[in-house]
Amino acid sequence: MRAARAAFWLRAAPAVFVMAWGGNHFTPLLSLYRDVGNYSEVSVDLFLATYVLGLVPGLLVSGPLSDRYGRKPLTVIGVILGIAASLILAVSFHSEVLMCAGRMLAGAGVGIGMAVGTSWLKELSVAPFDKTADSTAGARRPSLILTLGFGLGAGASGVLAQWGPWPTATPYALHVLLSVCALAALLKAPETVTPELRHPGQRATSLRADLRVPLVGHHRFRRVIVPAAPWIFATAGVAYAVIPMLEGERLGSMQLGYATLLTVLTLGTGALIQPFTARINKATGGRALLVGMSTMIAGLVIAAVNAHYLSLVAGAVAAVLLGASYGIALVSGLVEIQQIATGRDLAGLTGVFYSLSYLGFLLPVALAGLAGLASYTVLLGTVAVVCLASLALVAKGLRATSA
Repeated sequence: MRAARAAFWLRAAPAVFVMAWGGNHFTPLLSLYRDVGNYSEVSVDLFLATYVLGLVPGLLVSGPLSDRYGRKPLTVIGVILGIAASLILAVSFHSEVLMCAGRMLAGAGVGIGMAVGTSWLKELSVAPFDKTADSTAGARRPSLILTLGFGLGAGASGVLAQWGPWPTATPYALHVLLSVCALAALLKAPETVTPELRHPGQRATSLRADLRVPLVGHHRFRRVIVPAAPWIFATAGVAYAVIPMLEGERLGSMQLGYATLLTVLTLGTGALIQPFTARINKATGGRALLVGMSTMIAGLVIAAVNAHYLSLVAGAVAAVLLGASYGIALVSGLVEIQQIATGRDLAGLTGVFYSLSYLGFLLPVALAGLAGLASYTVLLGTVAVVCLASLALVAKGLRATSA
């Protein structure tokens, strides 16, 4: 019986995995749409922007909805949205409007996966569903599944687009197939939001009250999470969007392959280091978040210097460091959220955390807009300095809010 309960989280994990896959498998294909589809830089940036337009509402609304109606039905909706997005993207290569619609649906699906799916995995990683997991499994498992989905989705799509048949459709067909399998696995996954959690006490709160997520005013959230969260995806975006773009002229037709390599290196390193985050946190007295941000700065400095020299090896080294920082900071942030939130507020606060994190995804777009004013060496160096200032704020917040 214990072994069966320990496997409960594995029944929900494939759904979270495919939702993450559906969000990032588009990233390595950007050069394909520019070169083969003849889309302009503005159009490609629009595809990214419409993804965020679906993602943020998905993050902010789905969490409170799942706190009220349950994790399982919202997760099913998220997987179905991902399937719909891939089907639209597979058949809409020449329609900018439909491409934007597909990306928006993909963003909404990923938002549900990050807010609801990760909360569900956390709850399935503690008693009574799993009595054998350690204290960090609730943060480590969701983060790892998300990172694997992001990384493997990008890697598989990049390989299929570079060397496989029907490059504009095959990556999406693979995602649809995996998503159908994930829906089948969900059938026996247990619900964790009980009627007692949905309506604590004698009086149920309104959905409007749930959407407010009052714990965003928590002193630990304001002083530690807010200054740290945007850097999680900002530095990952530098690794697999900015660096391969700078190397593009040297790579020619292999730009897609190099972009895929850096995406896999970044997210693969992030996945590999996540199981060790608990040890880092213990060794540093609960300061793993500072370790992650320090690693970010090192990666940004290398990326800044390499923006002048354009070494493929140095670009890969920067991607590894940025990936390591991503993995450590993501798990550390989730641990903080799970310590702040109650079961009733967990998904909602997780959604806010990921929304703040995804603000950093706009950094590559901002850098592109500023490229006419300064070189990427100067721009990335400036970003490293701002990251250092944020690290100082987080360190001060950790000291001020320690019990």
